[in-house]
Amino acid sequence: MKTPITRRTFVGGVAGAAGVAAFGGPSFAQLALPKEPVTLNIIDVAGNLALTQKAIENYRKAKPNLVSRITFTKAPAPELAGKIKAQQDAGRVDIDLVLTGTDALSAGIEQKLWVDLLGTHAAALPKLDDIYLPAAAKMQALAKGQGVVVTYYPSGPLLEYMPERVKTPPTTAEELLAWTKANPNRLIYARPANSGPGRTFIMGLPYILGDSNPQDPAKGWDKTWAYLKELGQNIEYYPSGTGAVMKELGEGSRDMTVSTTGWDINPRVLGVVPKEAKIGPLKGFHWVADAHYMCVPKGLSPEKQAVLLDLMSFLLTKEQQAYTYDEGYFYPGPAVKGVTLDMAPAESQAAIKEFGRPEYEKMIADNPIEVPLQPDQMVIAFRMWDEQVGGAKRK
Repeated sequence: MKTPITRRTFVGGVAGAAGVAAFGGPSFAQLALPKEPVTLNIIDVAGNLALTQKAIENYRKAKPNLVSRITFTKAPAPELAGKIKAQQDAGRVDIDLVLTGTDALSAGIEQKLWVDLLGTHAAALPKLDDIYLPAAAKMQALAKGQGVVVTYYPSGPLLEYMPERVKTPPTTAEELLAWTKANPNRLIYARPANSGPGRTFIMGLPYILGDSNPQDPAKGWDKTWAYLKELGQNIEYYPSGTGAVMKELGEGSRDMTVSTTGWDINPRVLGVVPKEAKIGPLKGFHWVADAHYMCVPKGLSPEKQAVLLDLMSFLLTKEQQAYTYDEGYFYPGPAVKGVTLDMAPAESQAAIKEFGRPEYEKMIADNPIEVPLQPDQMVIAFRMWDEQVGGAKRK
């Protein structure tokens, strides 16, 4: 059985090697599909394979003339940019497709690692503005054309807690701080640079606290940084990923964490966190949306680029998007309009029926949905958090 604890865990090197031709400027029409099927090496730094691996394997089965084999690798997001940069500098890129959240997407944009997919090859892809949900289209804009949204969810931040141990859950930021002072080391969250809930929490606080500019961590987050530092005095340490957080919550060594819709539902489906866990927002809450992206490193052969563009288009069909409901890991999951739960596999429908929360529909309808920080600002926020908040207490 898969568990969220292993989704962001490094499980080995990437096999195989792609061609080393530079990614130039030809249009898709000039990118000839390969005459022989190729091997694709896909690396996931976001847990996205839980949502898309079945659909990706469906592509291999549907297009045996294009793809003979697909290897899947997982790695922590902070390690990815350096790995790809080293391969590009050596002229030997053996990662074909990256599945990433906004974290490694941002780092790759900053270091100019990614192909400008929309600037060069938009004609090879569906008209994204026409097919995406409105909030997913906003998330697409963050990618600067260098990634394509494959899954989307409103995310969080939410508080998740065990009701038998938290009799009066906090409903405001002030109450949360007071609770941690009265219950030291019972709240935990993971390093934002490698945690969806962690980064959603720090990006959501400026809205909750009424900071001057929620989109400017360096100049507009005075209240947020002060709050995070004070909160940190009551936090024992910050794990490197969300899986470890949920394990501690489930085992009872912590009573409360920050969460998202998917990280609430899926660990309970899998039995990592007890079904009885509860969630709640803080007063002034805005959703900070999240998405997973498909990115292509510069340095691949034109033939592989052509196959990858075809794969992306396949993954954006309604039939394949229905798989992204998974077991609630990125709830809801689909980025494309018109993909309903009744289109999903039976096991997805059953999991969400039992472990989903009816209140989510109203919460999504009634609260603003914001986009995350722009990529350059996200890099700044991660660095400031590492330097000012969690650097000495990371584990």
